[in-house]
Amino acid sequence: MKKKWMGLLLVCLLACTGCSGQVSGQENTSEMTVQAEESQEEQEEKEAVSATRDVFAMDTYMTLTAYGVNAEEAVAQAEERIGQLDAMLSTGNAESEVSILNRDGSGNLSPDAFYLLEQSLDIYQRTGGVFNPAIYPLMEAWGFPTKEFKVPERETIEQCLSKLDVGQIVCDSSTGHVDFETEGMKIDFGGIAKGYTSSQIIDIFKENGIESGIINLGGNVQTLGTKEDGSLWRVAIQNPDENMDYLGVLETSDRAVITSGGYERYFEEDGVIYHHILDPATGYPAENGLTSVTIVSDNGLLADGLSTSLFVMGLEKAETFWRDNSGEFDAILLTEDNELYVTEGIAESFSTSYDMHIIER
Repeated sequence: MKKKWMGLLLVCLLACTGCSGQVSGQENTSEMTVQAEESQEEQEEKEAVSATRDVFAMDTYMTLTAYGVNAEEAVAQAEERIGQLDAMLSTGNAESEVSILNRDGSGNLSPDAFYLLEQSLDIYQRTGGVFNPAIYPLMEAWGFPTKEFKVPERETIEQCLSKLDVGQIVCDSSTGHVDFETEGMKIDFGGIAKGYTSSQIIDIFKENGIESGIINLGGNVQTLGTKEDGSLWRVAIQNPDENMDYLGVLETSDRAVITSGGYERYFEEDGVIYHHILDPATGYPAENGLTSVTIVSDNGLLADGLSTSLFVMGLEKAETFWRDNSGEFDAILLTEDNELYVTEGIAESFSTSYDMHIIER
């Protein structure tokens, strides 16, 4: 926070011998006092202020921070927008648009939800099906939405896999109508909802004239501009090993920094740990050699979707995918044997105690 400017109030005393001179001198002093006070008030109005708000939504704790004269209004509008999106998209809310569509297998979506479906299908195509918005029946079979965890029978997994063909989702962009042509198909935007939400908040901040801010949606971080002093934001990347410090710190501005890892949600059964990032090709938790993937992009929705996708891909395919799309994002990848890989676009702005392998184009 910048230090407040304190105006110095100068009072001019005029040495006058005549009565009229004394009155004139008092009037001048009064005018100068008012002018000085107005100048100070104007300066204080322009002085940047901050506002921070903590919100619980989308099953996670969020912190919104904005710097600027409209900071309070900006975070208030952002909180309202979060509530709207949560009510619309939550699979845990029986009255949400997504829950109603999943129940009925047909229905109309609002522009926000329809846009997310379109974007989900686009990422599905781009990742060769690794990102699949229709994975929700599998998530239910494993008990992740309700936290009633269990390892499903193989027959159950096969039944769920038969419902993952997104080609059976029929969309009408002119009306927002959606039909599922496979009985029991269900979608979930959990893989991109928070990324979309953070980008929406950034738009709200900009509309309110905010040029500096940071959003943390349960570990999904998105920054606006730089810090007030002009320095870059420093975002710590979580280490999957709870006994270790952060993987490192990224200096950045105007970027989303989103991490996915099996450590976020998991359960243990018969000595085996099962995490929530499911591979739609097998129906089981992804086991492709990565424990953490961080995506850095100016597109929060894309960063959210790709953090899950590259985790499922594994290191080799993730490297290839990045090289084919390096203009859109950068990545930080940690393997099961604690080897750290960072794409060259952010290598110089990422500091870490690990030996860092730089992935080049």
